[in-house]
Amino acid sequence: MTTTVQIRDMTFDKVEIGPVDVRVFQGADYEKAPPVLIYFHSGAFLDEDRMDSDVATVLAQTGAIVVIPDFNAPLGGVFPKPLEVGFSIFSYLAKKRAGLGDRKSLLLVAGAESGGNLAAAIALKARDYRADELDGQILLSPLLDPFMGSNSIRKAATVGMRERWSDGWSHYLSGGVCHPYAAPCTCSRLAGIAPALVVSSQDDPLRDETLSYAQKLRDSGVDVQEHIFPADASWPSIYGASCPMAANWESGLGDQFARFVRSLAIQ
Repeated sequence: MTTTVQIRDMTFDKVEIGPVDVRVFQGADYEKAPPVLIYFHSGAFLDEDRMDSDVATVLAQTGAIVVIPDFNAPLGGVFPKPLEVGFSIFSYLAKKRAGLGDRKSLLLVAGAESGGNLAAAIALKARDYRADELDGQILLSPLLDPFMGSNSIRKAATVGMRERWSDGWSHYLSGGVCHPYAAPCTCSRLAGIAPALVVSSQDDPLRDETLSYAQKLRDSGVDVQEHIFPADASWPSIYGASCPMAANWESGLGDQFARFVRSLAIQ
């Protein structure tokens, strides 16, 4: 039976960078302390106001509280501004859950495509500045490589994403900085960051950079769970790519997330 998800809009008034609008997705509780997950939407670093999300609904149906921030609105969409907003929200929820969950709730970050880039960057920055306060990261086909040099990225044109990603990277890095927080795949120091659930699909243009980053995390001693959907799951539809078949990744993603959360609770 599908769990009903309630959706409400809020404003976090006491975030360090100023008020941030968020949309909260909440299903059935995870006992008394549901995990709280900050989810960063896709959009190739270009789209704003994408606070409706099938992914957020699926994750909330497992019992999580999912918070989608309007992370481009306060400061703009050029690095490092979205990261500053995202990290401020993470820091705010790390100190006090804003009525979401309780102090025993796991605190997670997640994101798809360009939002996955932001989630990975926040995990790095959390390791550097707020050690032990981030419990896990969920990276859904994260957009990590500004050089777009992987073998699988050759499929980007066929699903309508090559030009969009090229434009998106040019926009995001137009401030003239390519810090490891902007392109986490370039980071040479990954030890000590939060455990990761990494998800992609066989036909995803972002598959290779996703799997490469997962391996770098493992090589650095980070606990990684990995799931690759088959080509008929229409997984790239999570970030707006053209897919020939109806999406059927929802139950699989929910199962992978629930398994990941259980593993974190045991740790």
